[in-house]
Amino acid sequence: MSALPRVVITGVGLTSPNGNSLAEFRRNLLAGVSGVKPWTIRHVGETLAGQCDFDALRWQKRKELRRGTRAGSIGIWCAGSALADAGLDLVARDRSRVGVYVGTTEHGNVETENQIHEVSQYGFDLAYWSHHHNPRTVANNPAGEVALGFGLTGPAYCIGAACAAGNLGLIHGAQMLQLGEVDLALAGGVSESIHTFGIFASFRAQGALASHPDPTKASRPFDRARNGIVVSEGGCLYALERLEDARRRGARIYGELVGHAVNSDASDFVLPLAERQNECMRAAVTRAGLAPHEIDVVSSHATATPLGDQQECEALRAVFGDSARTHVNNTKSFIGHAMGAAGALELAGNLPSFDDGYVHATLNVDELDPACEVRNLVMNTPRQLGRVDAILNLSFGMLGINSAVVVRRYIG
Repeated sequence: MSALPRVVITGVGLTSPNGNSLAEFRRNLLAGVSGVKPWTIRHVGETLAGQCDFDALRWQKRKELRRGTRAGSIGIWCAGSALADAGLDLVARDRSRVGVYVGTTEHGNVETENQIHEVSQYGFDLAYWSHHHNPRTVANNPAGEVALGFGLTGPAYCIGAACAAGNLGLIHGAQMLQLGEVDLALAGGVSESIHTFGIFASFRAQGALASHPDPTKASRPFDRARNGIVVSEGGCLYALERLEDARRRGARIYGELVGHAVNSDASDFVLPLAERQNECMRAAVTRAGLAPHEIDVVSSHATATPLGDQQECEALRAVFGDSARTHVNNTKSFIGHAMGAAGALELAGNLPSFDDGYVHATLNVDELDPACEVRNLVMNTPRQLGRVDAILNLSFGMLGINSAVVVRRYIG
């Protein structure tokens, strides 16, 4: 059996609460700049959120913005940015060979909530219900809006995987390239979650919605005083290509996807299970042809919920033990939890480590919870390693889905 084609990252397009390009995002991560701000939403009132601010009209017309969704607009921004970053000209490509694979979580809630509110202003007269509601709320909307926006006629659909969806989009895109289904994949995740009051109300009902007098200090994974999740919007799509195609056109290569794994806890609707997370990490690292001690950076999933962080740290200790080489950090401490976009954004936050040798810090760890102690947890200040060769990106989600992706420094 012949070896599967190698898959590499040749472009990154993102919008996050603290940056709209990979360079800006990375700069703010290294500088300790948070993107969490006050946020007010219907029925919930004043809360906190990670909010994006990008120029949606760069790749969309005003009419398209009015007809479409926030998630679709985020997807279009990310796709256009990834194509531009990769130096890819769609005019010269067979657009039927371009695939769009977008991880999502809560898509559709925003539009339904807005429509119910709209008709409530008119005595629930459904004559005021928008005929755009159905295409806005179907599960494939964000990927479909990307395909429409750029005239892509290849496969374009979404992967629902709770908060592991960003990693799953990336994994799926790589698999489709290896199977020969497409020649270019735009893959990752998007989230419009801050625009649905339901997600805030539900986390508040669970006692899992973060609060803090200083918004920038609200997201605090691993800290003894952590009190829940900061909900955020955002997105990140990668231009993925087979290595031979990227080489042929002389593309810049950010890194190579060398291993991944997905499994399920099958134990609880919400509570994570360290044992299954352990198995998922080990499987991804093994498939990458590495041993745990050869991983330089672990991008943790930790959302700043008390039990969730503890379970993940238990799994990290079991897998990496006393590895002096492996360092652990967390990107949610800067931007909050971007749900379906989280895994894709968090990988992007660490990808430049191959070039600059730094591990960005975890913010707001004023007093480490003893149950979250792991060796080389990078807290509050970035750490210079000199050289980074392998990154393990973790994303876990409700209903017990776990995902792990390993990206290595590209070596020809």
